[in-house]
Amino acid sequence: MSDNSLNKCQILLANDDGILSPGLLAAAAALSQIGFVHVVAPREQYSGGGRSLPSTSDGVITEKQVVVNGNEWTVYSVGGSPAQAVLHGVLEITPKRPDLVVSGINYGENVGSGITVSGTVGAAMEAASLGIPALAVSLETSEQHHLSYSTEVDFSVAAFFTAYFARLLLERSMPPDVHVLKVDVPQNATRQTPWKMTRMSMHRYFEPIKPERSTWEQPEKVGYRRADDLYLDPPDTDAYTVRVARVVSVTPISLDLTSRVNLLEMDELLRKQADEANCGASV
Repeated sequence: MSDNSLNKCQILLANDDGILSPGLLAAAAALSQIGFVHVVAPREQYSGGGRSLPSTSDGVITEKQVVVNGNEWTVYSVGGSPAQAVLHGVLEITPKRPDLVVSGINYGENVGSGITVSGTVGAAMEAASLGIPALAVSLETSEQHHLSYSTEVDFSVAAFFTAYFARLLLERSMPPDVHVLKVDVPQNATRQTPWKMTRMSMHRYFEPIKPERSTWEQPEKVGYRRADDLYLDPPDTDAYTVRVARVVSVTPISLDLTSRVNLLEMDELLRKQADEANCGASV
């Protein structure tokens, strides 16, 4: 890397779909207009990995050559999860601490209570835990494109919003409790589509489907489908905003998973219940 490159804003780009994902390369092209982009992603498809750090990952880093904006880039695949790719990127690959970590662009929206399953969001949260501003971007797609490298998906609009919000994160300080910006782009969005600040839906966006098999010894995975009652969700949620209102959802995410309750009242509630339970116990 040249000294001139080091003078640029340093952006680490990761994902959960893997190093050869067209969504990853679309994000790389858009972000290259802002700063120097280091692409570090899982060696293989790793959707659904959340923020996991599996002990079975080998951590092998391999250089690959890809073409971005007509130029040949050196990118890095990591034998591990999306969160592990971020860690290897920050600790071993980038010449200095990144100014921003971007995760995406994901095949499929990440909204609702299942976002903790998302490797896209998990990678951004791992970066945020290191004190680095983080952005997670996902594009609504049909289920047939999930877990794929389909070239039928157009990432250009999602790439536009990736660069748009990356600039904002680099230029502006977020409030103390905002650690990740989660952006979800509807499939039919254009560059003129409005964006809306949202909260996470408490509904399960993807419903699990029971495996169809004759015996438990037969290999089979739990399937999923989109819930069909999303229109009942409050209008200020990410799920409603993407699926019903059809505008871009921007959700501030906090690493603080503590329930927003009065801790003294919660303590009193639990101790009272414990006392009542002890009174009813036999000696």
